[in-house]
Amino acid sequence: MYTSEARSRVSAAVLGAALLVGGCSSGDGGDDADGAPSATVTQQSKEADPFWVNPDGNAARQLAAYLKAGRKDDAEQIRKIAEQPTGEWIGPENPRAEAEGFTEAADRAGRTALLVLYNIPHRDCGQYSQGGAADGDTYRAWVDAVAEGIGDRSAVVVLEPDALLHLVDGCTPAEFREERYDLLKDAITRLKAQKHTEVYLDAGNAGWGHPDQIFQPLRRAGIDAADGFAVNVSNFYSTAESIAYGKQLSAKVGGSHFVVDTSRNGNGPYTEGDPQERWCNPPGRALGDAPTTRTEDPLVDAYLWVKRPGESDGTCKGGPTAGRWWADYALKLARASH
Repeated sequence: MYTSEARSRVSAAVLGAALLVGGCSSGDGGDDADGAPSATVTQQSKEADPFWVNPDGNAARQLAAYLKAGRKDDAEQIRKIAEQPTGEWIGPENPRAEAEGFTEAADRAGRTALLVLYNIPHRDCGQYSQGGAADGDTYRAWVDAVAEGIGDRSAVVVLEPDALLHLVDGCTPAEFREERYDLLKDAITRLKAQKHTEVYLDAGNAGWGHPDQIFQPLRRAGIDAADGFAVNVSNFYSTAESIAYGKQLSAKVGGSHFVVDTSRNGNGPYTEGDPQERWCNPPGRALGDAPTTRTEDPLVDAYLWVKRPGESDGTCKGGPTAGRWWADYALKLARASH
C-alpha cells in the first residue's frame, strides 16, 4: 500500500557541499536581489517547523531546472514542495552514511532530520515496493547502522510504513509474523538508545480497517517504548479524518501521541476507479497542510510530509517505478494545493 522508496544516496560530504552551493538558509524568499526568481531553497520558520529542508532534493533540482529552462511559473509551483521538509527514506546499501549525512546537514542548519525506515523483510507483500532486508539479522544490522549514523544528533524517525498493517491483513506469511513483531520492537529499542531520536511507528490510515484491529499489534510491536505512532503515511485521507482515526487509536494505547502525514491530502482520498489502486498515483490530489509542530492538538505532535510529494507510488496510471521523481505529477499536486 505504501510505496515511497528511498532514492537519495548522499554522503555527509555531499550534503555539506549542497548546503553551501544550494544556499539553504532561514527566512522567506524566492527572488534574487534583482527581483528574478531564485533557485535558492529556504527554510521555513523554525518556531513553527523545526525540520530540515534538503537543498539538494528532487524538488529543489526540478526547481533549478525549470528556472534554467525559463519555465518560471512551473518553478514557482515546484517551490511549494522544494521549500518544505520531507522524509529522507534510508536505503539498504549505505544506511550509516546516509543517516549520518542527513543528520549532520540538519544539525549544521540548526534543524531536525526527518528519516523514514522502510526495509523490513518481506516488505509490501510483493506489491510495487516489494523487497526489504534479506532476513532478520540483516535487518537488525541495518537498523544498528542507521542508529550509529544518527549518533547524538536530532532526528525523528517514522518506522516501517505498512509493516503492522500487513501483519493484520494477513498478507505477511504466518511463519514471519512473530519475527516481524520482534524486529519492530528491537528497532524501537535500538533507535531510542540514541540521545535525541524520536520514533513513531506506522499505524495505518483512516481508510484502513478499524482501530480495534491495530491497537493490540501496536502494543506487541513496542509502541510503549516509542514516542508515538504515525498515520496516513503515503496516503490521502484528510487531516481531520486522520486526526479522528489517530485519537481513536490513541485512546486504546494509553493516550499515545501521533504524527500525521499531510503531504498529499489537500483534496482528500480518491474515490473512483479500482478500489485496490486508489492509493496509487491517484489523479486530482493536492498538497496538504504544511509541515509544522504547531498542530493545536495536544495529541498530534506534528504534521509531516513523510511521503515526498512528486515521487511515484509505482508503475500505475502512467507513473515510473515506486519512489522515482515524476515532475508532471508534482506539478499537478502543487497547482491543486490550497
